[in-house]
Amino acid sequence: MPTDEMPTLITIKYPEPDFNIRMLENKRVIWDRIRKRFVSLTGEEWVRQNFLHYLITEKRYPGPLMAVEKEIRLGPLKKRCDIVVYNNSVPWMIIECKEPGTPLNGKTLLQILGYNMTLKVPFLILTNGDKTFGVACGESGGRYISGLPEYP
Repeated sequence: MPTDEMPTLITIKYPEPDFNIRMLENKRVIWDRIRKRFVSLTGEEWVRQNFLHYLITEKRYPGPLMAVEKEIRLGPLKKRCDIVVYNNSVPWMIIECKEPGTPLNGKTLLQILGYNMTLKVPFLILTNGDKTFGVACGESGGRYISGLPEYP
C-alpha cells in the first residue's frame, strides 16, 4: 500500500442533482435508486447519492451492478461497504463515502483496506464529496491513481 507518497486527488465534476427528496415522519429522506427505497438523508448519504449519480450518469458504470451498504464479514464482525461495483458477478471496486468535511486519512484508508481483505478488488476509492482519492491494488501492493478507471 502506498505509504510515503501523497495521494493524488481525483477531480469529480458532479452532475446537477435530480434527487427525489421529501419529508417522511419528520425526517428528510432521499430516494436511493440502487436500493430502490427512501433512506434517511444524512451528510454521508448525500455524498453517497451524488457519487452514485456521478458514476452512473458521467462514468457510465452500470447501476444494476452496484451494491449499496453491502454486508461483508471480517472474521466474526459484520461490516458494510458503502458502495461495491461489480464486473459481472465479481467485486471490482469498493467506494467508502464520508460526510463532507470528514478527513480522508490513514484511519479511513485502513477501514477500506479491511473491507478489501474480504472482497479483494483491484480499485479502492475514498470520498467525502469534496475530496476523492483512489488506490489501484495489485500483487505487489497499491499505488494512488489520478482518476477513476473506465468500467471494463
